[in-house]
Amino acid sequence: MDPKKTALILIGFQNDWFHEDGILRPVIEEQAASTGMLRNTLDLVNQLQNTGVTVFSSPILFKEGYPELVEPMGVLAKIKEVGAFQVGRQGAETIEGLAGYQEIIQIPGRRGLNAFSNTVLEHELRARGIEDIVLAGVVISLCVDSTARCALDLDFRVHILQDCISGRTKLEHQLYCDEIFPMFCGMTDSKALVKDLQNVPAQA
Repeated sequence: MDPKKTALILIGFQNDWFHEDGILRPVIEEQAASTGMLRNTLDLVNQLQNTGVTVFSSPILFKEGYPELVEPMGVLAKIKEVGAFQVGRQGAETIEGLAGYQEIIQIPGRRGLNAFSNTVLEHELRARGIEDIVLAGVVISLCVDSTARCALDLDFRVHILQDCISGRTKLEHQLYCDEIFPMFCGMTDSKALVKDLQNVPAQA
């Protein structure tokens, strides 16, 4: 991968998932801890500084009362029910570990599972000549999966960081990383990614 044509997309790194008081923390807490995905991701972002890789963050945000959700089903209905990801509340904010990185480009507008839906993400990627997309975040079977499939349909090369994503259970993580994602994505991890980027010839 050419660092200048590569983008890391961070999906859902918000307090409602990761803060100790996060409303949805119990959903992924055990699995995220078992893989160390949060620490791996923070370390990766730090190592990618000044490499040429563009880093985007795709939070999910809703106005008070959730006027954006009309008869929601499944996880979106649950988000509305428990009051997660509301603009102006701590739970919707980016986790502290990423808040200090001014280089991270925030992509507002996401109100569903797919990071491309209702956002300018594709435009920002095209404007920078991005060809390879690397995904990190939560939840594997929802936002990570739907974003990966959409990126593939848009003709980006998609890579999944298996040590920087989390699902609800160990089984979910194993199923997606071993059986589902390899059918249409490249599988890697944070250490391998950094090594690959460092091995790109200087003239590339």
